[in-house]
Amino acid sequence: MRLGITVGDSSGVGPEILLNAFSRGEIRYPFFAFGDYEVLTLCAETLGISVPIRRASLNEEPHPGEIGVIDHALLTSTDVTPGEINAASGHAARAYVVSATHAALERRIDAMVTLPMNKEATQLSDPDFTGHTELIGAICGSKDVTIMLASEELIVTHVSTHVSLAEAIRRVRRDRIERIIDLTCDAVARLRDSPRIAVAGLNPHAGENGLFGDEEIREIAPAVAWAKERGLPIEGPFPPDTLFYQAVRRKRFDAIVCMYHDQGHVPLKLLDFEGGVNVALGLPIVRTSVDHGTAFDIAWKGIASTRPLIGAIDMAVKLASGAGK
Repeated sequence: MRLGITVGDSSGVGPEILLNAFSRGEIRYPFFAFGDYEVLTLCAETLGISVPIRRASLNEEPHPGEIGVIDHALLTSTDVTPGEINAASGHAARAYVVSATHAALERRIDAMVTLPMNKEATQLSDPDFTGHTELIGAICGSKDVTIMLASEELIVTHVSTHVSLAEAIRRVRRDRIERIIDLTCDAVARLRDSPRIAVAGLNPHAGENGLFGDEEIREIAPAVAWAKERGLPIEGPFPPDTLFYQAVRRKRFDAIVCMYHDQGHVPLKLLDFEGGVNVALGLPIVRTSVDHGTAFDIAWKGIASTRPLIGAIDMAVKLASGAGK
């Protein structure tokens, strides 16, 4: 198993999280760091983290006793502004992701794990950038890509993610829902034995038989019926206001297919902000990520938690190996 870990925006917490996790012996799998050698060296010196760092090549095997950096040579020590939006580090963060994605497509790494980028910083050089998932999907030529957030208590997937709420409602269409159900069932089956999956409604009370909207009748219920006919372990649509209680407190479901970004993100982050792992579904490669941002307010102070990174690494290994629970 060879992992590729992108360092993320160097002005954020990504470099210190990687360095601290490695120095504490928390990373248990061979990996390459996709980033800038000078940045990691500077961050280690600044925080007093003593770890061996060297420039590496994908033509060799990662050494367990050191951080091997696939050095992009885009940033020097003077280019980094910890805690501040920086066009240079935003551009470099995008380059790390592009490089790691190609390495995964070429099977030079078995999975990629991404540390956080800052959308505003990256948009200074790429105005069309909306997020990791969309960028990686475009490189892979994958159109039906979505986000799965997974924790020990709950797994959620999304029919739409980084779009306005008005656009999210427009995207509640049967063919898209069927695709997300299919992706969800496949992914959850690699993480849970005999998974039970529910589909959330879009409207209050799941539309109340058309009183508060008819998307459940026109689009969602037919997609669920289609999935059931194929033998998939799916139920719904259920009223969103009670569904998460049924899944988490009553243990009725392992995963929920949500209709839009906040419907899934809000409850999962409330339940387990540090333990949630972001997984991109619909790609020909395995990609996981920490489920938090660049945290500029604490960047390069050495206090950022390493738990989300370790969870993302463990999830990447599970998915890459196809291991069940």
